Amino acid sequence: MSQFTSAAPAPTPVPAATPVPTVQVPAVEPKPSAGTGRRKESVARVRLMPGTGTITVNARPFDNYFPREALRMAIREPLLLTHLLGKMDVRVRVVGGGATGQAGAIRMGIARALLSLSEALRPTLRGAGLLTRDPRMKERKKYGQKGARKRFQWTKR
Repeated sequence: MSQFTSAAPAPTPVPAATPVPTVQVPAVEPKPSAGTGRRKESVARVRLMPGTGTITVNARPFDNYFPREALRMAIREPLLLTHLLGKMDVRVRVVGGGATGQAGAIRMGIARALLSLSEALRPTLRGAGLLTRDPRMKERKKYGQKGARKRFQWTKR
């Protein structure tokens, strides 16, 4: 036999799909609540009210304000985790920063507003990392330099 003709190894059996653990979310009495979220330079004030699930940002439709699907998914995440996506209307006033920072601020504001609805949601929101403030900020420009880290060009001769 040549070195290239060898028996192929038997394929390993694929294990059956393991069930995904579901998070038990306690029942929440829908009532108006508010929360504030911050990320980078953005500050979002969020109002949650019982309703049909519409989200408005700065008096504009949610899909119009955030054209990127990734940002819309991040904003919806706290409502998805707590199974309140179609049950609560969200009104947001957000200022400062860019689109990503604003989306992160809104996400945190929604999580905090949900927490004021029911303290029993804390383990679910904490486990997903939605209650932790991201401390990363833009580094300041230093004197004698072009920017925060970049230096002016130096010539030896």
